[in-house]
Amino acid sequence: MSIDTARPPVHTDHGGPLHAVRGFFRSREIPVAGALIALVIITTVINPRFLSPQSVKDLMLNATIVIILAVGQALVIITENVDLSIGSILGLVAFGTGTLFNAWPGVPIPLVFLAGMLFGAVLGAINGFLVTAAKVPALVITLGTMYIFRGILTSWAGSKQYFSGDNPKAFGNLSVDVFLGIPIITIVAIVVVIAVGIFMHSVRAGRDLYAIGSDRDAARLFGIAVGPRVLAAFVASGALTGLAGVLYTSRYNSVGALTGSGLELDVVAAVVVGGVAISGGTGTVFGAAIGAVLLSTITSSLTATRVDKFWQQAFVGMLILAAIIVDRAVSVRNARKLRVSESRDV
Repeated sequence: MSIDTARPPVHTDHGGPLHAVRGFFRSREIPVAGALIALVIITTVINPRFLSPQSVKDLMLNATIVIILAVGQALVIITENVDLSIGSILGLVAFGTGTLFNAWPGVPIPLVFLAGMLFGAVLGAINGFLVTAAKVPALVITLGTMYIFRGILTSWAGSKQYFSGDNPKAFGNLSVDVFLGIPIITIVAIVVVIAVGIFMHSVRAGRDLYAIGSDRDAARLFGIAVGPRVLAAFVASGALTGLAGVLYTSRYNSVGALTGSGLELDVVAAVVVGGVAISGGTGTVFGAAIGAVLLSTITSSLTATRVDKFWQQAFVGMLILAAIIVDRAVSVRNARKLRVSESRDV
C-alpha cells in the first residue's frame, strides 16, 4: 500500500469575481472615465454652476452627435482602418434631411431617419469598396472621398441653408424633450452604444473585426472573410454617420455647405482617447463613447473656467499624444510578457 504524498492540485478560478474585478480595473476605459470624473469635479469646484440642470442637459446634447460618430469610427479603426470622410458624410445627410423636409413637409419622421441612414450607408459602402478593392490605405482613400463628398455638398447646397424653423416642430423637439431628465436624442445615442457594444462582444462578426485589426493575414488563414467584414464596418459606420446627420439637423439651428467640416478630427481624437488603438484590434465602443463625452466636456469645462480657445485645442492635442504614448507602452509591455511566457514554455 503506497501513500500518495503529492500536493493536491491548486485550482485557480480564472473566471471568479476577483479575476473579473482585476480585469475591470485593467480595462482601457477606466483611466478615461476617471479623467472625466476628475474634470467634472474640478470644474464644479471652480464654477458651481457647471452642474446646473441646464448645463448638464447641454453637456449631454453637445456630446450626443460625437458619441454616435465615435461608435461608427471605432468599428472602422478596430479593423486597422480609418474614415476621414465622416464629417462630409454627415454634412451631406444633414443637408439632405433639410431638403427632404423642404420638398415634402409632411414626410413621416421615422422615414427621414431611415433615408438618412441609407444615404450614409451608401456613402460608407463607397469608402469600403474602394479600400477593399483598390487595397490602398484607408487614410488615403477616405481623405480623397472626404474632399469629393464635400465638393458635392458645396455644389448641391451653394449658399443655401435650411434652418430649424423650416422643419416640423416634432422633429425639432427631439433635441428639446427629455425622458427621465435625459434628452431624447441622447437616449438614442445610448441605445446605439449599448447595441453596438453587445454586437462587438457577443457576435462572431463583431469579434472578427478585432481579429482583422490584430493580424489581417492570420484572420484570413482562420477563414475570416476579411474584405466583406471591412466593407461591412465601413457601411455600418456610414449608417451611424447618417443617423448622426439626421440628429444634427434636429439639434442645430441650420445646415449648409460647411456642416460637419472638421468634425472628423474630433471624432478620431475621441476614439483614440477612449482607448481604441489606432493600430487596430484593441478597444471598445464604450471607450470611444466615453472619449467623446470627455472631449466634449473638456471644451465646456475650459469655456466655463474662461480658458482661451487656443489652450482648449492644445489640451485636446496633448490628450491625443498621451493616449497614443500609453497605447504604445501597453503594446510593448504585452509583447514583452508574451515573449517571456513563450520562453518559459520552451
